[in-house]
Amino acid sequence: MPIQIIILIIGVIISFYIWSMYNSLVTGGVRINEALSGIDVQLKRRVDLIPNLIETVKGYAKHEKELLENLTKARTSLMKADTVQEKAASNDTVSNALKTLFAVSENYPNLKANENFLHLQDELSDTENKIAYARQFCNSNVRDYNTALVSFPTNFLSQFFGFKEREFFATNETEREPIKIKF
Repeated sequence: MPIQIIILIIGVIISFYIWSMYNSLVTGGVRINEALSGIDVQLKRRVDLIPNLIETVKGYAKHEKELLENLTKARTSLMKADTVQEKAASNDTVSNALKTLFAVSENYPNLKANENFLHLQDELSDTENKIAYARQFCNSNVRDYNTALVSFPTNFLSQFFGFKEREFFATNETEREPIKIKF
């Protein structure tokens, strides 16, 4: 077998391997974007529920104006967030404001019995679960992608083509506390 054919076969094998590694990195990046989009969908759902919650609470908790204003500001902050870090921080702020709202609602028995409020509470609880799942899915994809970027021999290819590590959708310490909603 002539040396040219052996060199050609080795070249084809190396080219195929590089092509495969490149495509796996691109696929990992697309999966992360898909996961971030899933988080955005759930955050938007939460943002859409908050005005209804505020309107329901207003009628019962007239003395909680500052709390409702803080929740509105947190919602606006979440709507304006662009980067993963901004979204994570804004998400934490909204979660903390909702925790405070639900804690204060304990002082208003009529509010706790309101059917609309109970429905919104269920919707928000469901949304919180979906956000948690979407974050987990996103962070799993980020972990796999970042691991591939630093693993040998993909690390050489990732540096050559300019692939960068992606950020985890992280939370602060207060967000790690479970949401306690009692009605």
